[in-house]
Amino acid sequence: MSGEYRSRVERKQAAKQTKQKKAKTKKGIAWLKTVAIAILFIIVIAAVGGVAAFAYFVKDAPPLDEAKIKDPLSSVVYDMNGKKVAELGGYKRTYISYKDVPKVLEDAVLATEDARFYEHHGIDVVRLAGAVLANIKEGFGAEGGSTITQQVVKMTFLSSEKTLKRKAQEAWLALQLEQKYSKHEILEMYLNKIYYSDGIYGVARAAEYYFGKTDLKKLTLPEAALLAGMPQSPNRYNPYDHPEAAKKRRDTVLSLMAKHGFISQEEAEKAKQVPIQSMLAERKKSQSSVPYDAFIDEVIKEVTDKANVNVFEDGLKIYTTLDQDVQTYVEKLLNSDKYFTNKKDLQSGIAVVDTKTGAIRALGGGRHRDHVEFGFNYAIKPVGQPGSTIKPILDYGPAIEYLKWSTAHILVDEPYTYSDGTPIRNAGGGYMGPITLRTALAKSRNIPALKTFQAVGKERAMEFANRLGMGFSEVYEPYAIGGVSNYVSPLQMAGAYTAFGNNGIYTKPYAVTKIVFPDGTEMDLQPKPKRVMHDYTAYMITDVLKTVIRSGTGVLANVPGLELAGKTGTTNYGEDGAKFGLQRDDVPDSWIVGYTPNYTAAIWVGFSKRSSTAKLSIEEQKIPKYLLKNLMSHIDDGSGSFKQPESVVRLPIKKGTNPPKLAGKYTPASEITYELFVRGTEPTETANDAPEELPAVKGLTAVYDQAANAISVSWSYDEQTDETIFEVRVKDGQGQTNTITTKDRSITISNPTPGWTYTIAVYAKDGERMSKPAIASVHVPGGEDQTPAPQQPGDDSQGSGGQNGGTDQGNSGNNGNENGQGNNNEQNGGASGGQENGNSGGANQNNGQTDGTNNQGTNNSGQTNGTNGGTGANSGTPPVSPPLKNGSGAGLGTRP
Repeated sequence: MSGEYRSRVERKQAAKQTKQKKAKTKKGIAWLKTVAIAILFIIVIAAVGGVAAFAYFVKDAPPLDEAKIKDPLSSVVYDMNGKKVAELGGYKRTYISYKDVPKVLEDAVLATEDARFYEHHGIDVVRLAGAVLANIKEGFGAEGGSTITQQVVKMTFLSSEKTLKRKAQEAWLALQLEQKYSKHEILEMYLNKIYYSDGIYGVARAAEYYFGKTDLKKLTLPEAALLAGMPQSPNRYNPYDHPEAAKKRRDTVLSLMAKHGFISQEEAEKAKQVPIQSMLAERKKSQSSVPYDAFIDEVIKEVTDKANVNVFEDGLKIYTTLDQDVQTYVEKLLNSDKYFTNKKDLQSGIAVVDTKTGAIRALGGGRHRDHVEFGFNYAIKPVGQPGSTIKPILDYGPAIEYLKWSTAHILVDEPYTYSDGTPIRNAGGGYMGPITLRTALAKSRNIPALKTFQAVGKERAMEFANRLGMGFSEVYEPYAIGGVSNYVSPLQMAGAYTAFGNNGIYTKPYAVTKIVFPDGTEMDLQPKPKRVMHDYTAYMITDVLKTVIRSGTGVLANVPGLELAGKTGTTNYGEDGAKFGLQRDDVPDSWIVGYTPNYTAAIWVGFSKRSSTAKLSIEEQKIPKYLLKNLMSHIDDGSGSFKQPESVVRLPIKKGTNPPKLAGKYTPASEITYELFVRGTEPTETANDAPEELPAVKGLTAVYDQAANAISVSWSYDEQTDETIFEVRVKDGQGQTNTITTKDRSITISNPTPGWTYTIAVYAKDGERMSKPAIASVHVPGGEDQTPAPQQPGDDSQGSGGQNGGTDQGNSGNNGNENGQGNNNEQNGGASGGQENGNSGGANQNNGQTDGTNNQGTNNSGQTNGTNGGTGANSGTPPVSPPLKNGSGAGLGTRP
């Protein structure tokens, strides 16, 4: 009633407010209708677009071929030349029907893969929505929403690529599959198709392989959970190789079974307590029907990991890097008893890689594998510590790369400790004192290796090593000599060394070049090469490692005529030896990694398990070297060479100089070594190696024996060694000189010419060192003799020559033989100061060269310029007394 309002104003105001509220309500409803219509329109458009896109994607979907569902396609493997090697197919499968599947296994699979399997029609919308949300949050492909039906479709008809097209085709074919087959038939297909690592397909074969059970009804709860969990990542959850990961995955499945009500929480917790190792049967070694199974093992691994396909069922063409000739020879070597002993558990692994490309040419997975299929592969699995083969990777490579050390860099091999005070020893003990980097690596000295590692720093050392594929998460000082915590494989070591032989370029070793799907599409699986070090580092390490093979610890592997570089390595038990009743220095592993411009091979010899007999004798430690020599001799034709880059300088260095000095003009050849330097860091100082003058011979006499018609020349020498020789120069009356070299202290000149005067000069020589001459003259009576008989010099007489620092220069050959004439200006200590002029052939030896025509000597007593062949020396020699006149003489000089 209007009486309820206090005034007309209030009534009007209330009426106005009511009208406004009604107007707002009408406007709100209109807005909501507009929004609703817009949303509906968008949904319709999206639906239409989605349907159109779906139709577009599925129009190229392959047909639902029942033959493929029942009969999986095998894959063909080809070698490097495109020749068929092997066919991988369903012969490793034991087919089962649904009635053979126990409830515990079915429950485990459903809880893990598709809990609503019996509720959907091929596509689980609820699960798909959850996957969509996960992909929005974490990115496309973060989580799959595939049902078991979709997985059967994918494994049978489609590739594993994560694209909208593939997912649309997968959904479309899944719907068709559900229309044609029952749930039990689809589950049966799934259980027979899934991969279980180690080349095992199907749950029946997996149960037999891992648990030794041919009757699936005997599977226990933890066993069923393990089998249900493996297909997500078969290799990662392989219980033999990765027991901890396998247990974690099994326990996840048990938790899912409890979550979905298939088992109680108590049952799940009880099953989780069962150790993985207690569930497993001994790893089987079945009859081999696959050739080169060690290589094929790597092929399967690469294809599975990189392409996520089923090599036994997907009908692939797999093109590989296999060289059948090399592979056959590697297997022949491993199975030969020529080098191997019959010691219990003695094994070996070999990896051969193309140095330039990283392509794996052969893999020797172990000894006597003829009747073993996919057993433990000693070529690709971690087998032991690398020993000293790690030194180029962690020590000397980084030192050249980062510190630009030369191969002549000096390191002191002396008593030393790790940073914590623990002593470090060289293999075999002892110390070599100051040695070059080349010697330290060639002789594999541990103490210089540790010092090098410390100089580089562990961070840079690890960075360098990891670029070569070592995969270290941390490094410590013992790593410098091979004491790494993680084992390495021959393939890993071969891959690392290829970078040294390939100019600093590293390509991760690979066995598969490409795969071709049944529809003709291809997938390239070759890794990309990377530069991991400077070319100077690669070349300088290679040059040092050539020394290792030619004269160092790897000399037994040397192949004459082949440019082969490499490094040896051994490990010892240390404190662990006591566990097996062995000594700390007993050796369980022996290595060699060698490479040419064409091939790189890593060879390990050791034991399949540790025991009291698992130690290598001295001779057994040599086996890798013999194998490498034999292998490279067979597979490498010697073509190619390691080219020295412009960044490297090779120079002759005087041995023992620190810092290095260039070899000098007189540095003996035995004291010269050729070393490498990074350009711009080479030495400029030259060693001062002027040869020390030897003492002169004593007691030189020259006597003519008329009855024998011969001149007897003899002398004595107190400093004679095995290296001492005497050079005797005999100048006749016509100025001709003959040179005689002897180790004796006497000679005889037969049938001298009557009337001639003979001048004899004798030098002592030892390598580059040479003495001043001792000189004597003798006159042979007869003929038209106008020359008075000469006086015989006494002991220590040096003959005629310039005294007091006189100089002698003349033309002569390397042995001081005279080749021409010169002016002889000789000062003689005679009483008169008269001059006589004449010509004589001047001879002087200056480091085997003649470069002058003047013999000079000085004396305060006056000067005689006569026709006497005088001899001058740098320090001056006494003249022959009396000097010869009116004749030709020889200027017999000494080296400066």
